[in-house]
Amino acid sequence: MKLRPASLSTLPRRATLGLLLATALSSAACDGGPGTPAKEEPAGDLGPVAPPRVAPPPPENGESWNTAQIEWFDYASGVARAKAENKPICLVIYTTWCPHCKNYSRVFDDAKVAEQAKDFVMIRIDAERDAEVAKRYAKDGSYIPRTFFLQPDGTADFDVHAPKPKYAYFYDERDPSSLLGGMTEAKRRLRK
Repeated sequence: MKLRPASLSTLPRRATLGLLLATALSSAACDGGPGTPAKEEPAGDLGPVAPPRVAPPPPENGESWNTAQIEWFDYASGVARAKAENKPICLVIYTTWCPHCKNYSRVFDDAKVAEQAKDFVMIRIDAERDAEVAKRYAKDGSYIPRTFFLQPDGTADFDVHAPKPKYAYFYDERDPSSLLGGMTEAKRRLRK
């Protein structure tokens, strides 16, 4: 029997995505998926959004998100909760395959971050599963992870962001102080 080397078209889809991902990673943030360039799209109207098809998946692939101390919601449930409690929202857009997202998920294990999270309704959405919601918050592109701070009605305050000119909503994936700075600023700006 003669063996032929596998081409991309004969590899299983997951393996193909893995190969593409390995060649496409940047040093800052993931750009929307393997083979998908980052899009510079204006946010446009951030009006009502259809509820997501699924709730955030449980942590996997080395992700943390500190689900033991932080209560995470899907988009529709989270906005409803924020309105009912008149609390600001911290919205994290991620994917399960993104290594930067996995690193960022561990920032939420920090005790100070977990404590600050109590002042927000925490929403986490997968950019691939909740593409319509993710697209509404693609102010400076569709890179991941992205973190936004919102009014209780879901209106984003795009002036609260990480202190950088590019990838403004990409908080440091290893240092909690970056996200803590965003949370402090959001609480000041989005005060009830």
